[in-house]
Amino acid sequence: MSSVLILYGTGEGQTAKIAERIATTISERGHETNAVDVQDRPEPFLLDEYDAVLVGASIHVGKQQDAVRDFVTENRDTLAGMPSAFFQVSLSSASAEKQGEAAGYVESFITETGWHPDRIGQFGGALRFSEYGFLKRLMMKQIAKDLLNDVERTNGDVEFTDWDAVDAFAADVAAFVEGRLGVTPDSTENPAT
Repeated sequence: MSSVLILYGTGEGQTAKIAERIATTISERGHETNAVDVQDRPEPFLLDEYDAVLVGASIHVGKQQDAVRDFVTENRDTLAGMPSAFFQVSLSSASAEKQGEAAGYVESFITETGWHPDRIGQFGGALRFSEYGFLKRLMMKQIAKDLLNDVERTNGDVEFTDWDAVDAFAADVAAFVEGRLGVTPDSTENPAT
C-alpha cells in the first residue's frame, strides 16, 4: 500500500471537494490517502511521510493560491524525488474557448515554482452564487456569462466539474504511482507473503 497526500488550496470549496473525490478514488485502489488544505496542515509537516503527492489549486483573478505556490516552491526538491501530480480548478477549464487560458495558468505556475509534476489535470470549478454578496454575484455572472444558460443565470449555484474526468485523472495518477513504486492494486490490498 502506498501513502498518497492530496494537498490543496481552495477559495470557495470546489477544490476541496475535488481533492476529496481524488482521495476516494485512489483509496479505492488500496492506497492510504490524506487530503489536506494547505492552510490547515499541521506543523511540522513532512512530505517524506508520503510515497506520492498531488497538489491542487484553484484560480482566482488569474493566479493560484499564494500558500500553494509557496509550499511547492519550498518543497520543490522533495516533490521532484517522488511521484507527483498537479490539478487546477478554474472556470476557464470549463470553457472550450478558454482551455488555452487555463493551460497558461498551469504553465505560469510551473515556471514560477520550478516544479515539473508527472501528471497534470484541469477541471471546471463552480459558482456559489448563494454565498456571494450582491456585487460579487453580478461580477461572477458577467465573467461566466458564456458558461451559464438562461436557467443557471437566475437559479442558485452552478457546478462545472466533470466528475468522470476527475475520476479518470485520479485513476491515471494511481496507476502511475503504482508503476513508479512497483505496486499494483491487487498487491496493495493483498500483499504477497
